[in-house]
Amino acid sequence: MVGNYPNPRWWDAEFARHFNGDRQPPDAIWREALEDAMAAIATDQVNAGLDIISDGRLQADNYADAALYYYFNRLGYDLSGSHLGFPIYSRLHSATVTQEIKRRGQIMVEQARALKRATDKPVKVQYTGIQVLAQCTNDLHYSNSRDRAMAIAAAINEDILAVDELGVEYIQLDEFTWPYFYEDWAIEAFNRAVAGVKNAKIVCHICWGNWGGTPAYYPDDTASAGEVFDLTKRAQDAKAPNPTASVVPKSYEAKIDVFNIEGIGRMSFDESGLELLKTHPIPKNMMFWAGVIDVKSTVTETAEQVAAKIRQLLTVVPAEQLGVTTDCGLILLQRYICQDKLHAMVEGTKIVRDELAK
Repeated sequence: MVGNYPNPRWWDAEFARHFNGDRQPPDAIWREALEDAMAAIATDQVNAGLDIISDGRLQADNYADAALYYYFNRLGYDLSGSHLGFPIYSRLHSATVTQEIKRRGQIMVEQARALKRATDKPVKVQYTGIQVLAQCTNDLHYSNSRDRAMAIAAAINEDILAVDELGVEYIQLDEFTWPYFYEDWAIEAFNRAVAGVKNAKIVCHICWGNWGGTPAYYPDDTASAGEVFDLTKRAQDAKAPNPTASVVPKSYEAKIDVFNIEGIGRMSFDESGLELLKTHPIPKNMMFWAGVIDVKSTVTETAEQVAAKIRQLLTVVPAEQLGVTTDCGLILLQRYICQDKLHAMVEGTKIVRDELAK
């Protein structure tokens, strides 16, 4: 399961609004609430039959807080700033850095502890990517973007190493702005963030468009730089980026054990550009996970529909390197729908596993 999952509503009604990541005493209501809520999220995944159990980004009650503002709080930002400069993420605001960026408290450690407590299965803890956080910053402290990004990477690395010491099997970074362009420090900053990890496999997740469903697009000459313009007036030949070509093979340069992309849950195989993996195959030392569940639709896939998507993936990725996931986070859907979608993903996978075993 990738990214956000709908939290238990009692958690969102109170605790998610004030959770800050600090450790609480064993008898504290905050610690009990965290462990109980994480257990609920883990149970949904275990009951569905998933092989790897994810944290679900429990730390907030909405996507913006979970993916951006929670991290900015922990890194010492002032949570004020203008709308983001990325039109496809224009519902979100930047935060402002006026002092040195550093880890000012635990970020994902308590969530990792709660997740490990909730299940004996392998677990995955998730972080927002370094390029994402650096690009979402209104910077009044650093003189250049590289210094800002490397400071973020060093701070996140400190937390990642603490999570790694807990025996977490997978640690994921979401670099969802890589499809549009890589900053000249993008790979260096990613690698700095995961430096020194000894136990966990490093997962890099990349998705297309944004969490609300806005389609991805590259800039064109319709408007000048910085100008607010109407997308409906773009040149007719303006096209969305080829999803796979925008990140392959460049992403292979990063220290990644598992390369995970949105895949073909919402998008057709032809639209995904996954044929490129025939000419730029996944490195032998890397796993490839691809989404097969549409997280923007309330319609639950059938097991056979999932199986059909997996068979398409097997035309470009060897079975021993392939894993399947949801396209992205499920937070926009109701929890009972998410439970059904996770179940369908597992049942579809079983169909193909049985076929491969014959």
